[in-house]
Amino acid sequence: MHLTELLRGSKPSLSFEVFPPKKSSNYESIRKAAEEIALLSPSFMSVTYGAGGGTSDYTVSIAADIQNQFHVPTLAHLSCIHSSREGIREQLSTLRAAGVSNVLALRGDLPPETSVHEDWEFHYASQLVSEIHRYGGFCIGGACYPEGHTESPSQRKDIEYLKEKVDAGCDFLTSQMFFDNNIFYNFMYKIRNAGIQVPVIPGIMPVTNVTQIRRIIALSGTVLPQRFRYILDRFGENPATMRQAGIAYATEQIIDLFANGIPAVHVYSMNNPLIARKIMENLSEIVGAPAEVSNET
Repeated sequence: MHLTELLRGSKPSLSFEVFPPKKSSNYESIRKAAEEIALLSPSFMSVTYGAGGGTSDYTVSIAADIQNQFHVPTLAHLSCIHSSREGIREQLSTLRAAGVSNVLALRGDLPPETSVHEDWEFHYASQLVSEIHRYGGFCIGGACYPEGHTESPSQRKDIEYLKEKVDAGCDFLTSQMFFDNNIFYNFMYKIRNAGIQVPVIPGIMPVTNVTQIRRIIALSGTVLPQRFRYILDRFGENPATMRQAGIAYATEQIIDLFANGIPAVHVYSMNNPLIARKIMENLSEIVGAPAEVSNET
């Protein structure tokens, strides 16, 4: 199923992200976690792609298993930095052969101690989107940044780049995480005015520990609302209470998004079935979660 079909539906869509292991020794534990999340029957699941394609085989394997065994549509991440056109087409052929028809096209992060080379075939996500579009047969997603990409000189310029990516063939967009819904609503107003009309899926991350949020802020520059800072101050030293508070805060964000007419939300669940399950329990009547989700711990 192409995700654009799902996004046109009347039922609220709730999806989850998982990421493949960096080492083969961790594959089974992560595959099991992904399967536990798939058992919750989310609208779809996305599977990430390591920098430089280091986990690409695992991406395809996990995405295909989720679809074939649990009948949950999947969205496979694909990054292009430091990749050749031939390599990208090989990845697309592998995805097609595995039955995966939804791709999130990303530039990707540079591997450590690597600099950009002018002779690389891909420098921007828009170039990857164009390549996938030419290849044909895929529903293409792209990333967007409600608070602006850290490398962009301004949000206005970032939205210009986003328009280029959409014009290259993006069918929908998925946002970076944010912790203040008003930032997302303001972003939507700006991109619609800029002529970007494709569906946008907001990304929500339940923050369950202080170390995690510090790393997020350092990497993405995400703004923390004062009320969320109070949560960190009050509960951050106790893992159990911080987990509960973080899940509750994320749930409140999701409910507000649905209440304001946003039809689909994507949750960055960090391969944690407990987080995914609790979110599903909190929203079971809203998203129509399966009965077996409730009362599990």
